[in-house]
Amino acid sequence: MRTLIRPTAFVDSPFGHDGKVARLAGGLNWFAAAELLKVEENRRVSSEIVPVEGIESRFDDDLAAQWAALTATRPPLQLGERTVRLDQPQVMGIVNATPDSFSDGGQFADANAAAEAGADMAGHGAAIIDVGGESTRPGAKPVWEGEEIQRIAPIVRQLTAGGAAVSVDTRKADVMTAALEAGARLVNDVSALTYDDRTAGVIAAAGVPVVLMHHKGKPETMQDDPRYDDVLVEIYQWFEDRIEAATEAGISRDKILIDPGFGFGKNVAHNLELMNGLALFHSLGCPIVVGASRKRTIGALSGEAPADRRLGGSIAFALKAAEQGVQVLRVHDVPETVQALRIWRGLRDQALTPRV
Repeated sequence: MRTLIRPTAFVDSPFGHDGKVARLAGGLNWFAAAELLKVEENRRVSSEIVPVEGIESRFDDDLAAQWAALTATRPPLQLGERTVRLDQPQVMGIVNATPDSFSDGGQFADANAAAEAGADMAGHGAAIIDVGGESTRPGAKPVWEGEEIQRIAPIVRQLTAGGAAVSVDTRKADVMTAALEAGARLVNDVSALTYDDRTAGVIAAAGVPVVLMHHKGKPETMQDDPRYDDVLVEIYQWFEDRIEAATEAGISRDKILIDPGFGFGKNVAHNLELMNGLALFHSLGCPIVVGASRKRTIGALSGEAPADRRLGGSIAFALKAAEQGVQVLRVHDVPETVQALRIWRGLRDQALTPRV
């Protein structure tokens, strides 16, 4: 039996709460209470809400380490010449150079059009542009590495030449190598280094950050009745194992980001529980990436709206994630998400202004 800490009771500012609130991951969020989840094997057996004030008297060594991790400041990402601060939510813009991605497959006629779209996203405030050449939507088939490289390498080169910070969305070592040679400085692996046993070595040798995304099953079958005993606890423990495997392979822990993988082997109920419980994952000590943009859950909750009519739901998920301290939001609709976050940030900045 062990205990996990999920921050809750978020407040707008620390003013008037001396000693009664804690700062979440060194960011813009403060919380006044925490849910202590008693866990046996892979599920919760009980929970208790306790105030932040005096919570440390309840700690054993494991809880003390979790608390230190969830309240520690996340250092910025250094992506080539670009520095991406993680003390505030940042936007990662999606550029899919694929014919069959669930939302924007086939949108770009060629590499130039894709690069222009990425540059436009950067101009509208995206801190990172995530370039992918293989769809991993439900039912998608694998793509040959050579074709994937041909799709993404020219886009990465053009974007980095223009000064953008570029991530490559791939699960294959050869594609990672080609993208890094083209100028990418972050790897986003939906398989969390499980698809290709050479990927961890490539990333460790390059010394670049990596996003480890939770998934259950293969893209071809992952949505065929996914099941969990406790989705939050199982994913938390899965991340512990994958982070340990990455560090043992030579990847520095401070270069690991985690993504709970909305829609990757999860049904609507799983996705909603995951969104509501995101703050739990801060105690792993890694920056959190969330990619809920245009996902099917939005359609399921809004009359089966098609992917290109899910902007409102995408913004709602983005703000819910920001509210829980998520550092990177992976989105299709960059200008709208950036605007929403600026309003959210303005509200918080006003709350931090002492009244006289």
